[in-house]
Amino acid sequence: MKICVLPGDGIGPEIVAEAVRVLGALDLGVEMEEALLGGCAVDATGNPYPEATQKLAQAADAVLLGAVGGPKWDKNVREQRPESGLLGIRKQLGLFANLRPAILYPELANASTLKPEVVAGLDILIVRELTGDIYFGQPRGIEMRNGERFGLNTMHYTESEIRRILRVAFEAARKRNRKLCSVDKMNVLECTQLWRDVAIETGREYPDVELSHMLVDNAAMQLVKNPKQFDVVVTGNMFGDILSDEASMLTGSIGMLPSASLDANNKGLYEPSHGSAPDIAGKGVANPLATILSVAMMLRYTFANEAAAGRIEAAVKKVLAQGFRTGDIFEPGMKKVGTREMGDAVLAAL
Repeated sequence: MKICVLPGDGIGPEIVAEAVRVLGALDLGVEMEEALLGGCAVDATGNPYPEATQKLAQAADAVLLGAVGGPKWDKNVREQRPESGLLGIRKQLGLFANLRPAILYPELANASTLKPEVVAGLDILIVRELTGDIYFGQPRGIEMRNGERFGLNTMHYTESEIRRILRVAFEAARKRNRKLCSVDKMNVLECTQLWRDVAIETGREYPDVELSHMLVDNAAMQLVKNPKQFDVVVTGNMFGDILSDEASMLTGSIGMLPSASLDANNKGLYEPSHGSAPDIAGKGVANPLATILSVAMMLRYTFANEAAAGRIEAAVKKVLAQGFRTGDIFEPGMKKVGTREMGDAVLAAL
């Protein structure tokens, strides 16, 4: 198993270090090699996704990423911003399916800003299309028209792109509670009218899965009002970006949630759902659990090693039950620890 490790920017190197320790402790014969992506790559090479990283990522079976970005690079031209590297690796590797679970661990019920009875037992999977939509559509840019600046982005999807991600979502729903909610904005956007049409057509291939539809503005409201009505949610790139972040905060901390971005053969890029958090970088206080749980997703989806994935998840649950907490999930009476100490606790639980 060859893994390309991309620590990235901000807290990325700190949290990835703990995930690598956990992966190494499983003694699975994994080969790991580090490379640059994001702002650190811009500083070193002038390119957020350097050629050496491209070669390593393409040759690897899976990619483990920390986080990219930070205010240091916000004024760079778009091609030299860290986020361009992230978009680049997704596109080059064909990582079209983003899986983001939003799970509320019982020990963290009080960390959510919603009432415990609203979020207790929450377990949602959001499936986001990752390589199309307005993020990649052409034409795009800022230009002068009629004497003033004019901004342009293009939302588009092909039928095959929509059907491909829907099948991923239907298959995921089959492994859970056989409920799938497709989110669109078909009352305004023709592009998402096509999305709904294809969703209905694809649903006929999965008569055992209950398919429903919801407009994105209502979905955003329902996630806060009654989140447990959802099981699997599937949507496009932009809507998925927003809704998955909203769903992650239902759990109390985005620092707890992993993600997987997969190609058609389950080769994947695995990363925590949170960002680079430059304000706490280097302080040793970041929560590494989302990155550690991303390793569990890697073992499950790319390497089909359910036993090893389950061991990691069980260790994380044990650590939470023992009362270990980083600052983002801390509450009185718990044991407040830093990044390294949380990694130590997971290793001990393993």
